[in-house]
Amino acid sequence: MKKRYIFYIILGLGLAYLVYYRISANNKIEGKGSGKGTKENKSAPPLNVDGMVVSLSKFDNDIEVTGNIDPNESVVLKSEVSGLVTGIYFKEGSNVTKGTTLVKVNDRDIQAQLQEALTKQKLSATTENRAKQLLAKGAISQEEYDAALADLKSYQSQSQLIRAQLAKTSIVAPFSGRIGLRSISTGVYLTPATVIANLVSTNPVKITFSIPDKYASLIKVGSEIIFTTDASPKGNKGKVYAIEPSINEATRTLQVRALAPNGDNALLPGSFAKVKLSLNTLNDAILIPTGAVIPVLKGKIVFVAKGGKAEERKVEAGTRTADNIVITSGLTAGDTVLVNGSMSMKKGSAVKVHLIKQ
Repeated sequence: MKKRYIFYIILGLGLAYLVYYRISANNKIEGKGSGKGTKENKSAPPLNVDGMVVSLSKFDNDIEVTGNIDPNESVVLKSEVSGLVTGIYFKEGSNVTKGTTLVKVNDRDIQAQLQEALTKQKLSATTENRAKQLLAKGAISQEEYDAALADLKSYQSQSQLIRAQLAKTSIVAPFSGRIGLRSISTGVYLTPATVIANLVSTNPVKITFSIPDKYASLIKVGSEIIFTTDASPKGNKGKVYAIEPSINEATRTLQVRALAPNGDNALLPGSFAKVKLSLNTLNDAILIPTGAVIPVLKGKIVFVAKGGKAEERKVEAGTRTADNIVITSGLTAGDTVLVNGSMSMKKGSAVKVHLIKQ
């Protein structure tokens, strides 16, 4: 019996020793691992990044926006009266001058009405003249003369009204320009809803575009623009002649319109235009690569190298070009801006800067 107890005691002591040994071994392993990690952290190499020293330079503050080519004048030709078309006096795609008769509508009934009105007007004029002579002799009263005069004026008004209706049977060019494809033929019954053709004036042309509201104070009437289109890739020049008096609240942009000569008709209305507008010249601008600027929740930041570590700077940006961006605040001349590796960089990260030229 005693041997059994002694066996159990020895077995328990052995198990206890094994547990103690395992716990001690684990603690040693964790201690070594912890010490190794600390050593690795302390010996982590700095990030190799490119940087540039900020300097002041001259910058032509230009912006590039998109716009549309519009005709100087444009109208859809329609008739004010209904009737049969008796004559078409224009050639499709040709140039016409202001006041030229383009289409004639049948006016026989109106001509007849005018002749009748003129006959009545002539008779009324004779009656009025006779009444005036009788009034001078005292043969009739003033009231009788006034009635004769009223009849004359009434017939004169009717004649003028009919002449106005008669003039509407001739559709004339309201301005000089090029007429498009016609959609009517001789003999068709024309109504005020029928489209005859389009008439446009394309020399000069208008260029309509919008600029961000922050540039509104820099654009003036008379400012020159340079623009291109797919059909006319050469640089075309224009001049601003009108500016919308208020900002568009939906887009926060200001609409601007310029005029450009188009003697060779190379600029077609409806074309898409790429507009370059020169606003002003900055003599002490700070330019950095666009990739160095990081958008954040409350604005934009860049990283600068200071004492071998990355320092975060909040900046405000201005005009953006294809490669660079103007920094209006947050940087000064002499700062070393880190231009790559910013997405994996943190505030206080150790950095080794390789300077590049701007």
